[in-house]
Amino acid sequence: MRTVVLYELVSLDGVAEEPGNWMFDVDDDVFDNLGEVVSAQSDVLLGRGTYDYWADYWPTSDVQPFAGFINSTPKHVFTSSPLPGAWSGAVAVRERAEDYVARLKAEPGGDIGVHGSITLAQSLLAAGLVDELRLVFAPTVAHSGRRLFQDGSACQRLDLVSARRSATGALFVHYATRSS
Repeated sequence: MRTVVLYELVSLDGVAEEPGNWMFDVDDDVFDNLGEVVSAQSDVLLGRGTYDYWADYWPTSDVQPFAGFINSTPKHVFTSSPLPGAWSGAVAVRERAEDYVARLKAEPGGDIGVHGSITLAQSLLAAGLVDELRLVFAPTVAHSGRRLFQDGSACQRLDLVSARRSATGALFVHYATRSS
């Protein structure tokens, strides 16, 4: 069974939406951590909003290690309409994410990454399909924005795999879900 890994940048108060407004002091430790996470991934799951937001930027970006990874990795985009443009490796998925991801997990391959895509991440967490959370907590309080864990979510226990800090105070926290 493949592992679904949720990677999110999060403020201390839980905001995961558009970290450009509150993710300060990105240092080499942040990029090294990201490189470690994506090095095991062979597929990426994206919601349509994240795809639309990223499709204009990443295909021409040279920001490593993510640009090389995201541009060469199959991207499964959950959407009800065709994808504009031609971002290499992007495939529109029109079926329920929970059903599709359950089948994808059973296929051979590396880890399956979920990057950004808050609504998709929330639905996969609720369905018990996320095996690991790799969270990067910025040393900031955003005060507003969409949160990864919203009111009404069921309580879920996690097991701490590791935690460390960057030179600039970001926390890299790796959790395994109890269902994995």
